[in-house]
Amino acid sequence: MILSCQNISKAFGTDVIVSDASFHLEEREKAAIVGINGAGKTTLLRMIAGELDPDDGSISITRGKKLGYLRQHQDVNSTATIYEEMLKVKKDLLQMEQSLREMETRMRAFSENSRGNGMAAGGFAATASEAGGSATNGSADEYTQLMERYNRVSTEFENRNGYAIQSEVTGVLKGLGFTEEDFERPVCTLSGGQKTRVALGRLLLDEPDVLLLDEPTNHLDMSSIAWLEGYLQNYGKAVLIVAHDRYFLNRVATKIFELDNGHVTTFEGDYSAYSQKKAQMREIQWKAYLNQQQEIRHQEAVIAKLKSFNREKSIKRAESREKMLDKIEVLEKPSEIRSDMHLRFSPREPSGNDVLQVRHLAKAWPGNLLFSDLNFEIRRGERVAVIGDNGTGKTTILKIINGLEAADAGAFTIGSRVQIGYYDQEHQLLHMEKTLFEEISDVYPDMTETEIRSVLASFLFTGDDVYKRVSDLSGGERGRLALSRLMLSNANFLILDEPTNHLDIISKEILEEALRNYTGTVLYVSHDRYFINQTATRILELKNRALINYLGNYDYYLEKTEELTRLYAPASSEKESAGPSASKEERARRKEELSQKRRQQNELKRTEERIQALEERDREIDALLADEAVFTDVARCMELTNEKASVSEELETLYEKWEQLAE
Repeated sequence: MILSCQNISKAFGTDVIVSDASFHLEEREKAAIVGINGAGKTTLLRMIAGELDPDDGSISITRGKKLGYLRQHQDVNSTATIYEEMLKVKKDLLQMEQSLREMETRMRAFSENSRGNGMAAGGFAATASEAGGSATNGSADEYTQLMERYNRVSTEFENRNGYAIQSEVTGVLKGLGFTEEDFERPVCTLSGGQKTRVALGRLLLDEPDVLLLDEPTNHLDMSSIAWLEGYLQNYGKAVLIVAHDRYFLNRVATKIFELDNGHVTTFEGDYSAYSQKKAQMREIQWKAYLNQQQEIRHQEAVIAKLKSFNREKSIKRAESREKMLDKIEVLEKPSEIRSDMHLRFSPREPSGNDVLQVRHLAKAWPGNLLFSDLNFEIRRGERVAVIGDNGTGKTTILKIINGLEAADAGAFTIGSRVQIGYYDQEHQLLHMEKTLFEEISDVYPDMTETEIRSVLASFLFTGDDVYKRVSDLSGGERGRLALSRLMLSNANFLILDEPTNHLDIISKEILEEALRNYTGTVLYVSHDRYFINQTATRILELKNRALINYLGNYDYYLEKTEELTRLYAPASSEKESAGPSASKEERARRKEELSQKRRQQNELKRTEERIQALEERDREIDALLADEAVFTDVARCMELTNEKASVSEELETLYEKWEQLAE
């Protein structure tokens, strides 16, 4: 056990964040803290990191172990370049390397002096004897000590992977989405998200024994998140994560700590296992709570009835029941699953079948071509996700369709009766100076105060919350407000830019359910792979300045990405090197591959049909052998027994063949 939290509690005024929580983390274990926004996940991390003291209880880390903490927001103003900032983590190794170089220089000087005296580097003793003094003996001793120290330091340097410092730093920076051109940028010139990535990179290079990560995927694109997943899976030390990315949690976490109403509950397994167990537990808790409440009401009714008889015996029996009732340990009411947040998108009218047609679209910024000759169509009822690395132009496509950016070339056509509802990830469509009430009433002046309050309440804004300024809201609260406006629009074509940013897991699940039940059309950009998997009917990947179309969800995309990228969006170097003959050879190769695949599929089908027939015959033989008319007929019985053995032997062969074909 490397981290132990025993009976810790924390409250701010009357707001209890953590109450009597106990949990632990083993060495090399990967765990996650989950809970709704405001549950206190970051507070819990800060207590473990030593930035906050618990009101009660204790937090202990194994003696001599190092803890590293990634905060959500970083205020780094270093004038060093990104690369220099990362190298600071390896300062002791760099100093060790410098020391080695200095020792090598001194050893070369000894060697040169020895050769100048006409002797080998190892002949210090002879030189001392001839000189009749101790100075050279001192030099020999000094050389021996230098060699011993050099061997010690070089061994430690090698054991700590000192020779791979440069490649390690480069690998981490590229994995987190920085290009080699970015390496020389001063850290103080970076955006908040880029600074957070630099801080994450430093932390990974530092390799603490306990790694605390607060929303590490917030500023990463899909490629970087996938790289981080692999890095953490192979990280040989303990990791504790707060994240809303369920796909990420499934890939990394093997234990879940749920923080709910101040209580911490431990679940073994990944997020999906936690979600299933939580649903089962919630059902059991609700049944137990409702049954107990029913029993309490029943006993109270019986007590009231006995007392109404107004007889000594009846009153004594009533009092006895009251004493029993007082001794019952009343179960706490299970927390609600945010049933008070309601989100339903309802188009005012259906659109035509052709919702959007994009032809030959192109866009570039100075010195940066985003995309060219993009062509795609969207039809009514589709839910299309646009994915790709940061900076490829996904948001730009949405802005062009919404008229917020102009295309350099190409055009798009909006279909008949199409009404667009737009969700902007930066929430620039919200007015920071307005209150929540004004934000709704100014856009929908015909709504009454009661109707506006009802809508805002359905997005968890109640009481005086409606008079808060938009500028005072958190990112998640602004997201919920923007969703409320979008819901009221009754649009039949929703265009959403990173709709799950800043939403907690339960809010994401509510949004997923709303989109699955939506009868209109959806086009959205998202990095949330779990969300895409739950909602998308089609995926458009923007890669190498081209669009690749995947007719399925994210699981289908993972299955087909390599094959379709090679066919429809090869890297520019591949395009340049592939001439007409290469294209012809590629087509022939693909044709042969498809032909071979069809032959394998046909063979697999025939094998399955034969297995099915033999299994059916095997069952028939068993039934016959159980028939008295058969098992009393020795000749018939032997015949069927031999046939059964033959069937079993053939089945065994076919099972092996099927397994090979299926692979």
